[in-house]
Amino acid sequence: MKRLLALSATMFLFGTTATAQEDQSEELAEITVTGKRVANTRPAGTYSAVATALRFDPITELQSRGLPEGQADVTVRGGLFENTGFRAGAVTVMDPQTGHYAAELPIDPDLLDAPDLLIGVDNAVAGFNSNIATVDYAFRKIEDGGSVLLGAGSDSLRFGSLQLAGTTASLPGRDVGYAITAAQSSGDGTVPNGDHDFERYNVHLQLGGASQQTDLLLSYQDKFYGWPGAYTGFASLPETDQTKTTLVLANHFVEQDTGFLELGAFYRGLEDDYDFDRTTNESGGPGSFDHETRVYGIGFEGLRRGARLDWRYAGQLTSDELVFSTDLVEGDFTTRDYVTASVVPTLRLDGGNGREVELQFGGTFDWSSRDGSEFSPVVAATARSDGASGSRFVALEYAATSQLPGYTVLNSPPAGLFGGNPDLGRETARQLSLAAGLDTGRWDGKVTLFYREDDDLVDWTFATGAPFARQANAVDIDVTGVELLGRGRWPDVDLVASYTYLDKDADYGSATVDASFYALNFATHRATLAVLYRFGRDFELRFDSEYRRQRDNPLRDGSDEAFLSSLAVAWEPAGGLGVALTADNLTDDDYQQFPGTPAVGRQVSLSVRYQW
Repeated sequence: MKRLLALSATMFLFGTTATAQEDQSEELAEITVTGKRVANTRPAGTYSAVATALRFDPITELQSRGLPEGQADVTVRGGLFENTGFRAGAVTVMDPQTGHYAAELPIDPDLLDAPDLLIGVDNAVAGFNSNIATVDYAFRKIEDGGSVLLGAGSDSLRFGSLQLAGTTASLPGRDVGYAITAAQSSGDGTVPNGDHDFERYNVHLQLGGASQQTDLLLSYQDKFYGWPGAYTGFASLPETDQTKTTLVLANHFVEQDTGFLELGAFYRGLEDDYDFDRTTNESGGPGSFDHETRVYGIGFEGLRRGARLDWRYAGQLTSDELVFSTDLVEGDFTTRDYVTASVVPTLRLDGGNGREVELQFGGTFDWSSRDGSEFSPVVAATARSDGASGSRFVALEYAATSQLPGYTVLNSPPAGLFGGNPDLGRETARQLSLAAGLDTGRWDGKVTLFYREDDDLVDWTFATGAPFARQANAVDIDVTGVELLGRGRWPDVDLVASYTYLDKDADYGSATVDASFYALNFATHRATLAVLYRFGRDFELRFDSEYRRQRDNPLRDGSDEAFLSSLAVAWEPAGGLGVALTADNLTDDDYQQFPGTPAVGRQVSLSVRYQW
């Protein structure tokens, strides 16, 4: 914290003409799949991360071990944590070791636009190694300004962040911008051995223009957090996890009358030091759970418009390496190359009087140097109409996808705390969905019915005969779901409400399975409500809530029902000094996100921010 305070003061003295990268508008954005779908994008327990805005998202589910910003699995439509990818610009930044670190992007979310969520055909086209969905981020245009934020809260919490940015029109028709951000947080946590110590640094360079934008991002994050039973599900084990993540990412976007083209490239390095018992001394050998990975990737996405026929296309080439591991040593390889390429022609038919029919067809080709190839077809039909009462649409689509498991699955020993399986291979998903929506301007809504077949999905399971071990097993699952989503807008109030129903039919074959840690850890009923109320002068009340009824799991202690909520009251003028009081888990619900892993208790913090 002292280092952060010193850096904050220095940057304030030398950068009073710089810019805050935080979005000044907290208005709830489009509820289709774009923009903010929650009221509060700042947590009570630490600084904001890319996972923060997904905590109460009506479409995604965030399951956390301790702080959501410490470690969080993100699932969509009953998928697993490895089925959701994270994309910045034109590239999906993956973690080859485990999907538990997929959300481990060391990017300050204030450098990014609100996340778009790619599902179905959109995910099949632009996603990479993510069967169900991709959380998609675009780089925000840099503006002049800056901010310093300091906060404190319960359980010895201390956190702060600073942002400094500026632009100059040094090139004809182009703006050169820079943004520098830093954040630090530490606290004891709401349970014994639930402490954390986080640091994050970003340097963002941007060359902008009327129809194009080039971004270069350098990011680093060092996160230590402790949480009992975090991965094992045994609360008696004081587990810790420390990750050091480096990300270098370059992206170029250009838009023309005939479409757009986006190109990206990245390098990501991650060092992981996990301990299932912090009271013991590591030997540096098996059981130390130390790992290091590297990933390189280049990708592209584009759209070429024609008179009636448009062409959507995308692709990504990625190479990964398990550089070092004390425990992931039982598999057949430690390097892998991946290629994916998608082409989806789109035929547009004008029906007149504001009516249009759009037909999409094509597919995705996936190849790996270790697992062969797979072609996955997609087809969709969408009818739209615009009238005096609003805009309507009906869409029917089929999307097939495939992906590969990570090194924790493939290279872990077959027995022990985390039993691996080197014979597990490509996972496939085939999803059929029917959606309809209406937007009147004042309110809009959407209903979606979907059915999906997941084949050879990698799950971690439990057998009563081996209570201190879990095993990676393949499972075939039929998933049926219903999603209802609605939004209303008034001068002083915005509301977003949702309801989701899920049902699963699982077949583990000959494997002995008494309980599932992930595939069958889902809510049969889930409802969310986000309320943003503007009152007084520059005052806002931000409320997010979630009710869920989880499928019964013999490993879970306590109730299968939960009501989780977050509340913030903020006074934040456009410039100058602002104050926010934030509380997470208002009811102090003890619901276990993962069976056997203790819940995060109530957290309260007060933050002060100065903007210029």
